[in-house]
Amino acid sequence: MRRTLPLLLALFCLSAHAADPLIWGEENKWANFEYAFDDTAKWQELQHQLPPYPKPENFIPITLGARSSNQFFVDYASLSASEDGVVRYSMVVKSPSGAETISFEGMSCTTGERKLYAFGRNDGKSGGDWARNRYAKWEPIQGRSLNDFRRELFYHYFCTVEGAVKLPNIQHNLKSGGFYNQN
Repeated sequence: MRRTLPLLLALFCLSAHAADPLIWGEENKWANFEYAFDDTAKWQELQHQLPPYPKPENFIPITLGARSSNQFFVDYASLSASEDGVVRYSMVVKSPSGAETISFEGMSCTTGERKLYAFGRNDGKSGGDWARNRYAKWEPIQGRSLNDFRRELFYHYFCTVEGAVKLPNIQHNLKSGGFYNQN
C-alpha cells in the first residue's frame, strides 16, 4: 500500500495537468493536430476549354510495357497541367487497320481517377471536331490490363507520389519515354 499510494497520487496530478485548457485547449493552435487536415473543403475542378483537334505532327508515341498491335499517341499541343491537380490531354489510339479512336481526357494524380471529356469525330474532310461526353464523370484508373494506356500514363509519365508533376516535366517525360527512360 505504501508503494501504490505515491504512484496513484502522481498519476492523479498528471491527469489533472493533462486536462488543463491553457496547455491543451483550443487556444493553442499547435496542440490541435487536425487543423492542418481540413477535409471539409470540397475540391473544385477548374473550367476548361476543349483543345484544337489533334494534328499528326503533334503526336508523341507512348510505348506500353506489354505488346500491343495498337499504337498510342498523346497530342503534345493539347497537354496541360492545371492548379486543380488535373493533367488534361488528347489521346489517339490507332489500330493496325488504320482506325483511330481520339479522346480528350483528364487525369487526377491526387485521386488516381480519370475523366473522359470528349470524343473525336473525323469525317475526313474538315479535319475533325469534338463531341462532348454527356456522361463524363471521374472514374478510378483500374489498370487491370497490361495494355491500358491510362495506367501507363499515370505511373510512367504524368504522376509521382507527390501528385501531378509540372507541365515542363510531363513534356520532358513524354519526349524521353517516361520516368524510367530518362536520358
